[in-house]
Amino acid sequence: MTVAVPTEPRAPRQTERAQRRVTAFSWLLLALGTVGFAAFWVLLAVAWDRQCSWMAVLGALDIAWMLRLGGWRPGPRRAGLGLAASALIVLIANWGIAASQYGGMLGFGPLESSTRLGPNFAWTLFQLANTGTDLIWLALAAAVAVVASR
Repeated sequence: MTVAVPTEPRAPRQTERAQRRVTAFSWLLLALGTVGFAAFWVLLAVAWDRQCSWMAVLGALDIAWMLRLGGWRPGPRRAGLGLAASALIVLIANWGIAASQYGGMLGFGPLESSTRLGPNFAWTLFQLANTGTDLIWLALAAAVAVVASR
């Protein structure tokens, strides 16, 4: 009596991973996660009247989770996307915080003032609003984004 032995053993998890593909849903999930978290950060910062830079670390973790939910394959590409999306969260959030604070003084709403805020003025407001501790939080978020997303 002979028993058939498979010539190439495959683990079920490897087969499942190989079948995962990046779809339009994956991109949509990444975009919604990025913009949604940045909006939440802006709302929190405006409500507390603080920068809340520690939110960048939570945003990096959120993006890593979104990449996994979206079916992105592990590796350097996913780590790079995590870093880029986390940097975009920081950019959008700081732009929104600066626009809300400055536009409020002029009587503009947050969306209206965000379209009137130029890049040079936004950079100046970013430098004035963020302390050394805030920059440490942002650097930590970049490291967390790469490690958690890979």
